[in-house]
Amino acid sequence: MVFKTTGNKSEPVVLFFHAMGVTGESSMPVADKLAGKFYCIMPTSTVYCSGQRYCSKRDEVQQVVRFLEKQEIKEIELVVASSIGADLAMAFMTNAKIPVKHIFFDGGQFAQIGKVTRRIMVPFLYVAMKSLYWSNGKTLKKIMWCDDDKIKPYFIKAGKNLTYRNLRRQLTDSLEDKPFPKLPEELQKHTF
Repeated sequence: MVFKTTGNKSEPVVLFFHAMGVTGESSMPVADKLAGKFYCIMPTSTVYCSGQRYCSKRDEVQQVVRFLEKQEIKEIELVVASSIGADLAMAFMTNAKIPVKHIFFDGGQFAQIGKVTRRIMVPFLYVAMKSLYWSNGKTLKKIMWCDDDKIKPYFIKAGKNLTYRNLRRQLTDSLEDKPFPKLPEELQKHTF
């Protein structure tokens, strides 16, 4: 993983988990606005890191935990998770021992997609994400129905670093065909 941060470490922590096809820096426009009052952490999944190998959600969670420990972070004010990042956020919250006060899911990918369907999806998603790099972002409007120049760099960088093997491993390990994991009752009150 690669970690991008902004803000002051002495402020409350906001931890972002990014969507599929972009880097963690895709949260930078929001993080920049929060940086005066929060310490924002934006990890990029190994799926989109050059020369890194995606092993498992468990490994990704351990990398985040190690980073937080090195930063001496004992509590997280807010976890923000988008799309497939919500799947990783749930793995983090149900396996890490770091307290989280609030959670915000933006389009959480809790689709319960079967394994065969996930295998079929891999080549199509791979070509779509790589095309964003190959075309220098020109296919963004066709694929994502979005033509915002501000977000193109995050898609392009992710597409550049993406490997077929990493994407296949991630999809095999994500978009679970299991029910939504249980959260402690207190945390459920602060989940949006």
